[in-house]
Amino acid sequence: MSEIKKQLFEQLALITQSLASPQRIELLDYLAQAERSVDELSQLTSLSTANTSRHLQILKQNGLVLMRKQGKSRLYKIAGDDVIQLISCLRRTAENHLAEVTRLKQNILPSYIDKEAISSKELLSKMNTCAILLLDVRPLKEFEQGHIKGAVNISPESIEQKINDIPHDKTVVAYCRGPYCAYSYQMVEALRQRGLKALRLEEGFPEWKAAGLPFEINQVV
Repeated sequence: MSEIKKQLFEQLALITQSLASPQRIELLDYLAQAERSVDELSQLTSLSTANTSRHLQILKQNGLVLMRKQGKSRLYKIAGDDVIQLISCLRRTAENHLAEVTRLKQNILPSYIDKEAISSKELLSKMNTCAILLLDVRPLKEFEQGHIKGAVNISPESIEQKINDIPHDKTVVAYCRGPYCAYSYQMVEALRQRGLKALRLEEGFPEWKAAGLPFEINQVV
């Protein structure tokens, strides 16, 4: 029995080995947003195509991503919402126990916006009211593959062009890829500078979806 238990622990260690690479964690972060090809992931992560493929094979071998062929391309996606939850737990544990994580987060993300963030639970209770405008501040491809129900997309590159069209009589809640994504912070800051009431969702779309909260697919507004 003890030998079987050791073998089980060895299998668990395969998952931790998969996450023992910042490049693979970054790949999972991008795949949590949308299905992507090796070439696309290579461009996003600034890794070589060969290196990207090698990391993806490790993630696939250990069950964290899935792959399908489309013509000559190989498309990868996250294996399940439990993988997103695993990464979220890893992030929270690191924030609780590694002071350097907190310092780095404070250096890249404005803490004053964080103080007025809204939780998923709070948003869920208010999202059906006319007073809320929900903005998905991610690239269009990611929005099309899944977004919070009722959200409108303003991609990062079009924030300045479209921000003046946002009505002043609503509270805007902006979200993007997750807690370390700067897009929603930039949107909230830009809206507040124009006198609008704006809040940032504490987490991103992957965490929302993984929690079983309402979302839509291929509903471009």
